[in-house]
Amino acid sequence: MLRYFPVKHQKILKLSIPAAINSLLDMLQVITDLIMVGRISAFAVAAVGLGLQSLMFVFAVLTLLNVGTSALLSRFVGAQRMKRASIGLSTLLRFAFFLSLPVMILWYFLASNIFVWFGTAPEVVALGEDYVQTLTWMMPFVFMKLVFVAALNSAGDTKTPMYVKISSILLNVILNYLLIFGKYGFPELGVMGAAVGTVIVNIIEFFVYVVLYVRHRTPYIPLWYHSKSLLKRALKVGLPASMERALTFGSFMLFTVVIAHYGTAVLAGYQIGLRVEGLAFMPGIGFTIAAMALMGQGLGAKNPRQAREDVLLVLKYTSGFMFILSFFMIFMPEKIVWFFTNDPATIKEASLYLRIVGVSQIPLAFNFVLSGALRGAGDSRRTLKINLISLWAVRIIPAFLLSWYFHNILFVYLAMISDTFVKAIWLWRTFDKGEWQKIKV
Repeated sequence: MLRYFPVKHQKILKLSIPAAINSLLDMLQVITDLIMVGRISAFAVAAVGLGLQSLMFVFAVLTLLNVGTSALLSRFVGAQRMKRASIGLSTLLRFAFFLSLPVMILWYFLASNIFVWFGTAPEVVALGEDYVQTLTWMMPFVFMKLVFVAALNSAGDTKTPMYVKISSILLNVILNYLLIFGKYGFPELGVMGAAVGTVIVNIIEFFVYVVLYVRHRTPYIPLWYHSKSLLKRALKVGLPASMERALTFGSFMLFTVVIAHYGTAVLAGYQIGLRVEGLAFMPGIGFTIAAMALMGQGLGAKNPRQAREDVLLVLKYTSGFMFILSFFMIFMPEKIVWFFTNDPATIKEASLYLRIVGVSQIPLAFNFVLSGALRGAGDSRRTLKINLISLWAVRIIPAFLLSWYFHNILFVYLAMISDTFVKAIWLWRTFDKGEWQKIKV
């Protein structure tokens, strides 16, 4: 089917579509827990949803690895220096393992306090603590797996992660069914069963990548070598991106604090709305991965003009996809939310959230693609500045003030999408100036 597209479009679509599918499946794997525990109770939904959101702080650390790996290796790939790229991959794999250990230990002991800080119901606290603590055991495998995925994406191989993810999500559904509901002789673990299934699947995924790597089934040469200079270059780009993600997630958690005060139904509806929205913008995430890789490859080949053209074409496709998806979010949210829960109050609250965010999907496409492109160019400090200022000045502070004055969740959501529009305009002006062409990684 892609052969009917122009050659330039084919290059982008061959890279973007598998990445988009992989991102969609990645989100599906996450929300599989939400969907299946949604048949237990609203407390289970709130516990799992809040637990996954609290782990976003860990994923902020993963951003360091993702952006650092992509920015560094894509430039080597563009310059056709695959041995150097292979040394970079080996270096980042070792770094990912040692980085995961303190993060794992720290989060295991902090997890029990997360739900108390949010002031959630005792039932939510009890379920959520065990769920999050169990998930921490998968961290070393997740950290190293992400480096493999970022490396393959940087080399233009987005199909392999897609095939691995297809298999893993099927396994995740099976394990969840067996462990949550206690089928075929397995213990009925409820929310804990969802966590155990997710841990097992992530461990298996990692070992699949190890086998492919060792058997020369990837573009990289299997090595066990550490380069301090390459690690410093990756950290130079990755650290600002990680700080940005951590601050972003921190602000999201504060945003959730506001929402949690409206009750369990609103909190559960918000969590489900986030997951549905996450599914809706997964094509955008896939195109963002393509933008990051194409930007790095173009600059590595010393062709910034081509990099700019590729990013703009990616942006056009992303905006078109997300415009189509926004239609479903605005006009039929109840039918989508029903897959997650049959609780009427939760369905009502989640539908309200989806209608509001539906109108901001095109600006969100700009946020994804342009942020990814700038990070791929190594301009992660500027994206940190943009996101930090906009989040606090347009989203968080206004949300607190509007909630305090009006006591209406609608105004809180309006502050949220205002931030999306502001960032889209700011990122476009930054990208259009072209200062990213001068940055060295």
